Amino acid sequence: MKKLTFIICILAFLMMGFQKNVQAQKIALNGSWQFAVDPTDKGISEAWYNQVLKDKITLPGSMASNGKGDDVTLKTPWTGQIVDSSFYKKPEYAKFRVPGNIKIPFWLQPVKYYKGAAWYQKEVTIPETWKGKHIGLFLERCHWESRLWVDDKEAGMQNSLGTPHQYDLTQFLTPGKHRLTLCIDNRVKEIDPGINSHSISDHTQSNWNGVVGQLYLEARPIVNIANIQVYPDIQNRKFAVIAKVLNQEGKATSVKLSLTVTGIGVSKNGSGNFNLKEGENELKMELPMGNDAKLWNEFHPNVYSLTAELTESTSGNKDTRTTTFGMREFKAVGKQLQINGQPTFLRGTLECAIFPKTGYPATDVKEWLRIFNICRAHGLNHMRFHSWCPPEAAFAAADQTGFYLQVECSSWANQSTTIGDGKPFDQYLYEESRRMVEQYGNHPSFCMMVYGNEPAGRNLKPFLSKFVNYWKDRDSRRIYTAGSGWPILPENDYISDPTPRIQRWGEGNKSIINGQAPRTDYDWSDFNSKYPQPVVSHEIGQWCVYPDFKEIAQYTGVLRARNFELFQETLKEHGMGQLADSFLLASGKLQALCYKADIEAALRTKDFGGFQLLDLHDFPGQGTALVGVLNAFWGEKGYISPAEYKRFCNSTVPLARMKKCVFTNDETFNADIEVAHYGDGPIIACIPEWKVTDKKGKTLQSGKFSKINIPLGNGFKLGNISFPLTSVPAPEKLILEITLNSVSNSWDFWVYPAKNKDIKDEGKIQVVQKLDPQTIQFLQNGGSVLLSLKQGTLVKEMGGDVKIGFSSIFWNTAWTRGQAPNTLGILCNPKHPALADFPTEYHSNWQWRDAMSHSNAINLSSFPAGIKPIVRVIDDWFTNRPLALIFEAKVGKGKILVSGIDLIQNSDQRPEAQQLLYSLKKYMAGTKFAPKAELNAEELIKLTK
Repeated sequence: MKKLTFIICILAFLMMGFQKNVQAQKIALNGSWQFAVDPTDKGISEAWYNQVLKDKITLPGSMASNGKGDDVTLKTPWTGQIVDSSFYKKPEYAKFRVPGNIKIPFWLQPVKYYKGAAWYQKEVTIPETWKGKHIGLFLERCHWESRLWVDDKEAGMQNSLGTPHQYDLTQFLTPGKHRLTLCIDNRVKEIDPGINSHSISDHTQSNWNGVVGQLYLEARPIVNIANIQVYPDIQNRKFAVIAKVLNQEGKATSVKLSLTVTGIGVSKNGSGNFNLKEGENELKMELPMGNDAKLWNEFHPNVYSLTAELTESTSGNKDTRTTTFGMREFKAVGKQLQINGQPTFLRGTLECAIFPKTGYPATDVKEWLRIFNICRAHGLNHMRFHSWCPPEAAFAAADQTGFYLQVECSSWANQSTTIGDGKPFDQYLYEESRRMVEQYGNHPSFCMMVYGNEPAGRNLKPFLSKFVNYWKDRDSRRIYTAGSGWPILPENDYISDPTPRIQRWGEGNKSIINGQAPRTDYDWSDFNSKYPQPVVSHEIGQWCVYPDFKEIAQYTGVLRARNFELFQETLKEHGMGQLADSFLLASGKLQALCYKADIEAALRTKDFGGFQLLDLHDFPGQGTALVGVLNAFWGEKGYISPAEYKRFCNSTVPLARMKKCVFTNDETFNADIEVAHYGDGPIIACIPEWKVTDKKGKTLQSGKFSKINIPLGNGFKLGNISFPLTSVPAPEKLILEITLNSVSNSWDFWVYPAKNKDIKDEGKIQVVQKLDPQTIQFLQNGGSVLLSLKQGTLVKEMGGDVKIGFSSIFWNTAWTRGQAPNTLGILCNPKHPALADFPTEYHSNWQWRDAMSHSNAINLSSFPAGIKPIVRVIDDWFTNRPLALIFEAKVGKGKILVSGIDLIQNSDQRPEAQQLLYSLKKYMAGTKFAPKAELNAEELIKLTK
């Protein structure tokens, strides 16, 4: 028995030695480091690497996460463009410019801020067992430039924004104690990717200084595998491998490379023998996967593990490296994007490096799984990383969840710089893109790569044409386009362009959603047909919602929502603090309506490539762009659920083409029904159903279409719905719902009487567009007046300068320099008797578009506090003015109802205006019209020019 025990111990010891021989050894560098800030750049000249730094800091982390840096002042040297600098000048912001109460409105505010050089230092002990090995330093994410000294010798500089900083320290580290000193500098120097790039700017993640993610020293054999690239071939069910092998022995040698792949349905291995020259070598092999290999896509995110083992023939030393990959092919074929030969449609959102807790990107897979699963719950399958490249964990999580990623090379070359004009960034772009592909290229989720966002430069087109061709020739595992937004080039695999969306920059109230009557029959086919490549609409949406002030408490990390605090204070100052939640919910319902219209227009466009939302969640910078139905933490705001969002944003979406959304009951309702289907396969033997219900859920009309097989694609016709509306006698909001198997989508529409019933005592009401002396006397004597202001006649001081419109605010008024509309829809009590014959919810819906496009928003600031709107307009959070669309008051012995909506002009062509006017007059003619608050005639006269 003792002999057997002895043999087992010997074998265990030998196995331990074998494992040490095969596996890399690591020294973790997490924990406490010595630290010093260097605001005057004297650290190098004073050889701080030869001194013991006095302060301490914890890594991984940033200066800000360690509470280090300067307090924010009016002179803080931000990284990022401030379009609206009125914060620094306007008297209403004066109290927010006082030291101790600094509250900036244009992005989240860091607790501490520092821009410049900072020094990090740690003593390490290299074990004897590392003698004669390759030794590397791995810093997963530095921000930004790192310079490294080992003891008193400089080991190099690295400046990648999107990949780890890796240093070869073989020649620097011998067994024993050594001092590692890092100088991290987060300033923009000669390499300028653009100050608004999300890789560096304070708009989103913050311009932090530090090192995050994994930090370690690693020892490997002197002959080792530096990198593996895997190239799947799904047609032939095999893959090719290119292994970069580093031979630092100082002489030629030979090796055996063994490959083992494991995963669902596959367990394969193969090997090959190779001769190595000194230095870098490239070894190529192929390995069959067999017919049981599973493909990777959004529905089946099958990931395989590949282990490469390198055995050096002379010493027998072994080195291993493992990577993951997926068997997939992502291509542009004609007008369609295809995954594994099947058409797909990108339903994407941007991710702009928004991490409010830490101020730097998450490097753990768990957090990225949370983010992608939230996106999936909202029907998305795609994410675009705007002007930055995420860490490894994001790719790994996207692999597991089946997300198609567009990754950008850390640049928005605009404002502060250009591209293609010979500046240092031009060369950096090639270097950075090669680093990105080497580091992340095996991930099946890495489907698209782009230089970056919206470039500027005289020579950008030839430069980016060359860049796209360079990568198309070099690596076919993904597709490429010149830039997000522009330019459109023949070389592009696909086109990214901002034209196909319902609101474009500069359109204001002339856009489809603001300038045209509501309908659902438009699409982007005319634009789509101009180009041979697939078209992906760039940054659709950008629809804002009022701030959720309850969110302030969630900012417990390095960034604080001082902008929200400022907005909340001004709302209270205008006497509306109690309405904050109502403003959020009402504007949120309008925001969701706008996103539905934008997304469905893309889905209706035959053979469209997809869309990229800006955004599913809030963008906290560029003036505060609250464009998400989710907040900056990916949390719900309470006005639309993932399930509701998924009805109009999913792999399968029923669609209705309606030429109008507002009818009179002498008309015929008509809708052409189709479906966009980009699911896991065709839908077989489906019987689509439809119904029309009223607000109580009662079914008024219903039917079924013929049994049908639905292929992959969009623009597939299901049938037509047509019926007369004579059976709807009263004003009513109705809902059309289409159901296809378990998938449903719905649309609101309105039916008004072609002729309303007479109003008793209507003749006692005077309807005017301006108060003249006779009307004022009529009021004073006890008469009832409906003042319907003609659009454009409201004086500036009373709201005539408010750019009112139907849609939500586009992006935000600070960054767009006040682009219309500057309002966020309406808020009302739908049960108010003035609206009894104009069916409405508490928020804007399509029946309010006519009113909002023919209206003035009346500023009630100078009126008595007792004047409360019947219908309120929600103002921009920067100004928070008390705005009314409809209000009432006592004037002398009389009563007045004031409408900022012009209900008179061209009313014969505006059924909504006719119906609202009827509802207001019917209310005024009844006993419930009894305003309490008083105004004098002079206060009313000053409303108009």
